[in-house]
Order: sequence, then C-alpha cells, then structure tokens
Amino acid sequence: MHSFTKLLAPALLGLALAAPAAAQDVVPEVDPLQVKLEAKLAKSFVAHGNWVLDYDEAKKIAKEEGKLLFVYFTRSYSP
Repeated sequence: MHSFTKLLAPALLGLALAAPAAAQDVVPEVDPLQVKLEAKLAKSFVAHGNWVLDYDEAKKIAKEEGKLLFVYFTRSYSP
C-alpha cells in the first residue's frame, strides 16, 4: 500500500463518519428571560411586598434600620 493511500484512507473515513454540525440557533429579538423577569416582578407578592431588588441598596437600608437581610439568589432570571 502506498504511503499516500495510508494517509488518505483514514481521512476519507473520518469525513464519511463525521456528524454534520448543527446550525446555530437564531437569537430572539425579545429575551425570554427578560419576559419571565417582568412577569415575576408584576406579581402582587413582589409588587406589594416592600422587596428591595438591588443588593447594595438593601444592605444600606438594613444597616440604617439595624435589620438583617433575607437574601435569595437565583440564576433563573440572570441575563
């Protein structure tokens, strides 16, 4: 077997067995996570619960009022 054939055969086999690459998903114009966040923020328990959504602002208020922070971190709405 020629050395060229020894190199070509595995290359052709690799091409024949390679899976085609999937197309990239199109980015939607409206971020679905932003839509979920806005829907959650519109709920009454958030809108009327005196929640502070900014961590630094919450720390400032807690310090001024001598209170502890109740903090819940989630990545489900993180952009």
